[in-house]
Amino acid sequence: MELEKIYNPDQVEKKWYDFYIENKIFSANANSTKPVYSIVIPPPNVTGMLHLGHVLNNTMQDILCRFKRMQGYEVLWMPGTDHAGIATQNVVEKELSKQKIRRQDLGREKFLEKVWEWKNKYGDTIIRQLKQLGCSCDWERQRFTMDEGLSKAVREVFVKLYQKGLVYRGKYIVNWCPRCRTALSDEESVHQDEEGQMWHIHYPLANGNGHITVATTRPETMLGDTAVAVHPRDPRYNLLISQYVILPIINRKIQVIADDAVDPKFGTGCVKVTPAHDSNDFWMGQRHGLTPILVMDENGRMNQQTGKYEGKDRFECRKELVEELIGLGLLEKIEKFQHAVGHCQRCNTVIEPYLSEQWFVKMKPLAEPAIKAIQNGQLHFSPERWIKVYLNWMENIRDWCISRQLWWGHRIPVYYCSCGEVVVTAEEKIVCPRCHRTEFKQDEDVLDTWFSSWLWPFSTMDWPKDNQTLQKFYPTSDLVTAADIIFFWVARMVMAGYAFTGKAPFRRVYFNSIVRDLQGRKMSKSLGNSPDPTEVMKTYGADALRYTIVSLAPVGQDVHYAKEKTELGRNFANKIWNASRFLISKLEGYHPANASQSGTLDFPNRWILSRLGQIIPKISKNLEQFEFNEAIKALYEFIWGEYCDWYLEMIKPYLPEEGDLKQQTLQTAVLVWQKTMQLLHPFMPFISEEIWQKLKAAAQSPETCLQQTHWPDVGQDWVDAEVEGEFELLQGLIVAIRNLRADTGIPPQQRVKVFLKTTGEKLKSEIIQKHQNQVIHLAKLDVLQMNGHFQKDATTALTVVMGVEVFMPLAGLVNVQDLKQKIEKEVQRLKKNVEATSHKLQDENFLKKAPAELVEKERDKVAEIEKHLEKMRKLF
Repeated sequence: MELEKIYNPDQVEKKWYDFYIENKIFSANANSTKPVYSIVIPPPNVTGMLHLGHVLNNTMQDILCRFKRMQGYEVLWMPGTDHAGIATQNVVEKELSKQKIRRQDLGREKFLEKVWEWKNKYGDTIIRQLKQLGCSCDWERQRFTMDEGLSKAVREVFVKLYQKGLVYRGKYIVNWCPRCRTALSDEESVHQDEEGQMWHIHYPLANGNGHITVATTRPETMLGDTAVAVHPRDPRYNLLISQYVILPIINRKIQVIADDAVDPKFGTGCVKVTPAHDSNDFWMGQRHGLTPILVMDENGRMNQQTGKYEGKDRFECRKELVEELIGLGLLEKIEKFQHAVGHCQRCNTVIEPYLSEQWFVKMKPLAEPAIKAIQNGQLHFSPERWIKVYLNWMENIRDWCISRQLWWGHRIPVYYCSCGEVVVTAEEKIVCPRCHRTEFKQDEDVLDTWFSSWLWPFSTMDWPKDNQTLQKFYPTSDLVTAADIIFFWVARMVMAGYAFTGKAPFRRVYFNSIVRDLQGRKMSKSLGNSPDPTEVMKTYGADALRYTIVSLAPVGQDVHYAKEKTELGRNFANKIWNASRFLISKLEGYHPANASQSGTLDFPNRWILSRLGQIIPKISKNLEQFEFNEAIKALYEFIWGEYCDWYLEMIKPYLPEEGDLKQQTLQTAVLVWQKTMQLLHPFMPFISEEIWQKLKAAAQSPETCLQQTHWPDVGQDWVDAEVEGEFELLQGLIVAIRNLRADTGIPPQQRVKVFLKTTGEKLKSEIIQKHQNQVIHLAKLDVLQMNGHFQKDATTALTVVMGVEVFMPLAGLVNVQDLKQKIEKEVQRLKKNVEATSHKLQDENFLKKAPAELVEKERDKVAEIEKHLEKMRKLF
C-alpha cells in the first residue's frame, strides 16, 4: 500500500491511461438501459497541435464526462478530427515544394494520394496529445470529416438542400486569397491592424465645372469603379447627385449616386463604388442596378479591363497608378490611415474582396427554427450574454458561400453531361436522364470545411442511417466550445440539426474562456507567448495543468495563463500526495471490520464528515451549472485547508494509541479521503486514481477503478451544524493565537501561555473547555486558562476573536521594548501607505483615466492596510 516518497506523474499518468483504454472504460454501450449523457468533441484540425485553448476546452468536457459516468449515465464522448481543407492542402503543398513539385504537376488524383499519405502519417498528432491530457473519449468511435460515413452524409445534405431550392450558384463578393486561389470563410480571414494610407483623388466632373474628391485605401480598384456615392442628406453634395464624373486613367463616365450606406465622416464623405471588389459596394451596386466590373484575376493581377496595367500585381499597379495620378495633378493628398486588413489565416496573404461565381446556401429559412429554439427555451446558452449575439447574427443572416477552389475536401456532388444536363446526386453511379450517358464532368470545387462540421453531432453517428447509436445518443446533451465560432459552427449546427433531424443537436452550450497571457494578449505562435502544453505536461504533469487551467477560468471571464502558474497545480498534487502518504502510513494493522460502529464519533471525525456532506452537493451543483472554477476552488479549500491542515492535525494524537478511537478515526479518515478522491477524479483523474487504488483494500471497494464508482452521496446524519459552529469558534481562536505569534515574533514551535476571557459568553466558554485539548495541541500551548484570575500588564499581547479576548504574556519570550518600537515603525509605515493611496483615490485625473478594476484594487488595498493598522494598534 505504500506510496513513493515523491509523486512522479509520468509513471502514474501513463499507467492509468493505458489501463482505461485496455479495459474499455470509456466505451459507450448503445444497448445500455442507463440514462444517456452524450457530447461531441469540437473536431480539431488534422494539421493541429495541442494548444492551451484545446487544453481548457477538452479538460472541461472531460470533467463533465467523468462526472456523468460516476452519476450512473451511459456516456458517449464522440471524438474525431476535421480535414481542414485549406490548411491541410497548404501543408502538403509546402512539403512538395521542398522537392520543387507543384500540385498541378501531379494532377488532382495523385495530389490527393499525397494528402492522404500525410494525413495517415501525421493527422493523429493532436489525438495522441489529447490522450496525454487524459481525455476520456470513446476512441473506438473516432471519426474524421472525410471518412466514408461522413462524406456520404455531406453529399446527402447537399442534395437535399439543392432539391429544396436552398442551394444555388451565383456571383457574389467573397473573401479571396490570391495565393491559395480560393474563397475563404470569415473565420479563415484574420484581420490585422496596420498603418496604411488613404489617397484623396480628384474625379473631374463631366460638365467640366470642377471635380469631386474621393478618398480610398485601395486606389488600384478604382479601375473597376461604376459610380461615386454620397449620403443623400450630406449638404456638401446635394447638387451633385445624378451628375456624372470622369473616372481618371480609364476615362469612363460614371454617375454620382446617393445611398444611406455612405458614412459622411469617412474620408471626404464621397466614396468610389467598385461592386466587383468590395462587399458593401456590391450590395450598393445591387440596389442601384450597377454592372460590376472585375479588374483582377484569381492571382491578384490586373486583367484586360485595366488597359496598360494588365498583368501587373495589384500592389505594383497601386504604386504605378498613384504615380500617374500625381503626374496628372489628380492626387490631392495622401494621409496615414490605421485600419484592419484581412489576411489569409494559412499563408498570411492580404485578402482580396472578389466577385466570384460560387455555390451558396440560402440561410434565412434554415435560421427560423434555430431562432425559435433559443427563444422558447429548447436550447440554452451559458453564459447567457451569448444569446443576444447569436440572435443578432441569425436574424440578419446572409447566404453562406460553401464552395472552395481547392482539391482537398468534399467535392461538390454536381455533375455536368456533355449534352448540357446538370445532375445533382449523392449516388456514385450516374446516368444522364436526358441522353443516358454515364460519363460526366464533376464540379471542380470542394465544399467549405464547415459544411461537413455543421453536421458533426449526427453525421458522426452514421446519419442518415437510423441506427442504434443515433437513437440512443442523439440529440447530444451538451456542447463545450469557444465563442469565437458561435457563427461558423454552433449556429450552423443548430440549423442543420433542425433541418435534417427535426431536433436541436444539443440541449445546452457552454462557451469556455479565451486563454490569454498575463498581459491580456490572446495566445499565439506569432507572438511567442503560447507555451507548448505537451512540454508543460512533461514538466508538471497532466493533472497539474488540468487543475491550473480550470482554476484560472471563472465563468464568462478570460484565462490569464503563464507556464509558471502550473506550479499551483503541481503544489496541489504534492499536497494531496503527501497527505495520502501520511494516511497510508498509519493503516498498518487497520481493517474496517475492526472499527467499532457503537458510540458517537469523536469531534474531529464528526466535523470532517459534516464538511464533506456540505461539499458534495456544492460541487455537484457547480458541475451541473458549468461552474468548473467554483467547483475546483471549493474542492481545493476542502482538501488543503480542511482535511490536510486541520483534520489530519487534529487526529494525529489519536493514531499512536490502539483501540476503538483509533479504528473509528482511521475508518473516517479513509472514507472521507476516498470520497474526496472521487470528487477530485473528474478534475485530476490520474493522481486520484492512484491514491484511490491504494486505499481500495482498506475501504473494501469492489469497483475496478474510479470511473466505475458512484458519485458520492451524503449520509443522512453527516451534516452537523452544531459541530461546525463549535469548530468555527475553535478555528478562529487557534488562528488568532497563531497570528499573535507571528506579529510578536514568537517561533511557531515555541510553547506559550494563553489566557482567555469570555465574560458573559457561557456557551463559548463551555465549547472551548470541551475542546481545550485540541486548542492546546493545534496552537502549541503550554498553558490555556479560561476566565481565571489574570492581570494584564505592559508585556501582554492582546487580540479579540469572535468576542473572546486572547491574552499572551510575552515576558521571557521576546524583548517587549524592542518589539514595541518595531511595531510603532510598522504603524508609521502603514499610515504613510494609507495616506499615499488615499491621495491617489482623491485625484480626479486618476479616477477618470484608470480602469475601474484598478481603482477598485486600490480601494481594497486601503481597506486591507487600515485593517492591519488597526490590529497593530491594538496589539498591546
